[in-house]
Amino acid sequence: METAIYAIVALALGFAAGFVVKKIMESSRSAALAEESSLILAKSRQEATSILREAKLEAKETLLKAQAEFEERTLERKNEMEQFEKRLLGKERNLDKKYEQVERREQEISRKESRIAEMEKSLHEKESEYKTILADQLGRLQEISKMTADEAKEELKGRLIGDAKLEAAGIIKKIEEQAKDEAEEKAGRIISLAVQRLSPDYVAENTVSVVDLPSDEMKGRIIGREGRNIRALEVATGVDLIIDDTPNAVILSCFNPIKREVARLTLQRLITDGRIHPGRIEDTVEKVSKEMANQLRQEGEKACFELGLDGVHAEIVKLLGRLKYRTSYSQNVLRHSIEVGYLAGIMAAELGENVKLAKRAGLLHDIGKAVDQDTEGTHVQIGVDLARRFNEPRVVVNAIASHHEDAPAESVIAVLVAAADALSASRPGARREMLQNYINRMQKLEEIGDSFEGVDKTFAIQAGREVRVVVKPDAIHDSEAFFLAKDIARKIEGELAYPGEIKVTVIRETRVTNYAK
Repeated sequence: METAIYAIVALALGFAAGFVVKKIMESSRSAALAEESSLILAKSRQEATSILREAKLEAKETLLKAQAEFEERTLERKNEMEQFEKRLLGKERNLDKKYEQVERREQEISRKESRIAEMEKSLHEKESEYKTILADQLGRLQEISKMTADEAKEELKGRLIGDAKLEAAGIIKKIEEQAKDEAEEKAGRIISLAVQRLSPDYVAENTVSVVDLPSDEMKGRIIGREGRNIRALEVATGVDLIIDDTPNAVILSCFNPIKREVARLTLQRLITDGRIHPGRIEDTVEKVSKEMANQLRQEGEKACFELGLDGVHAEIVKLLGRLKYRTSYSQNVLRHSIEVGYLAGIMAAELGENVKLAKRAGLLHDIGKAVDQDTEGTHVQIGVDLARRFNEPRVVVNAIASHHEDAPAESVIAVLVAAADALSASRPGARREMLQNYINRMQKLEEIGDSFEGVDKTFAIQAGREVRVVVKPDAIHDSEAFFLAKDIARKIEGELAYPGEIKVTVIRETRVTNYAK
């Protein structure tokens, strides 16, 4: 490095000297210039000497600094190498220990494998010995019991099945009783509150189809000359008039209760007025029809107001009014719908559901019955179509569709409407039943009970609300009696249609008789 510095300095001096000499030669004509050149050259030499001295000092400082850095790095590298060697030594010791542990485990595994082989050999020997003993014992058991192994298995299986059935019946009965107690307690509380708050004060109305006459002479005036009056009345009202030998009465026949009511009112007004002719008949029918339409609207509004409902479509209101003249099992459908709305609303309040929506669904659940005489399909499907057409909420549509289990219930309100419908229809005095239908239902209940094996006699009691089944004690066990009651209940549910519920009681009695001589 010093040699390079010296070379640079010498080169600089030579360049300066050459430059000076050139200047002196060019200006040789002047002696003053020569003297100046000598002075410049001397000064340049002094500066070059000074620069050379400073360069040497800087070179020495740089060299010392580089040596110090090199020694520091060398020391750090040496320390790192020492630490790395220590780690390698530690890992080597750990590997040695693990290798020793693996060798010990291999030795233990070899010893255990040898012991296992000996134990397997011993087990095989004992197994063959046990098989021989078992075969010998089975032979002796068959000789003692005089039964084969299969026969003994069947007998044991039968006993185990009987015990399992008895135990299962006890468990099922306990669970059902517990669930029934809890459900009955809560349901009874809710329903009792609903019934107490309902307090209906009406009697089911029947559609009148017989018009009383002041005298039999009025029949001739109703018929008119060549039957023109009766024809005009039948055409205007759509009702058939039956005039027979019944004294002081005319029978009206029509499937549509609204038309029959219009005909009844028209005929009563004509009889009161005394003027009976085709022109008067048409005017009276038109006037009564308008009054009836207004009355139907008022009845529908009254039903909505009674339940505190608003926003019901005007056409739905009119259809509600038509339900006043519709009956089901002699129960007025409008009053039944209002009652279902009350019950559903009360139960919804107890369960924290939407009370107004529940009342709305209960009121409209039988809306299809308002036009089912004029439209094809069941009243459920007709009601669903009407509710969708007039943009009723989805919960209301589903409640209408599911209240007879034609569709699955999608909300708690739909379940409450179905329960309220059954409660309103099955309460005492709500409906009247034809005698023959009642007799047929009682006979069918007894036939269903008698159809099961082991049944001695079946009795339908409490107007068909309970079925008592007496079984043969030697054919039906106590545990089987529990399942028999469930099977009979399921068959009744599948084959009969009835309001409310039917209780099935299975009676098994064991009588022991002896004689004292």
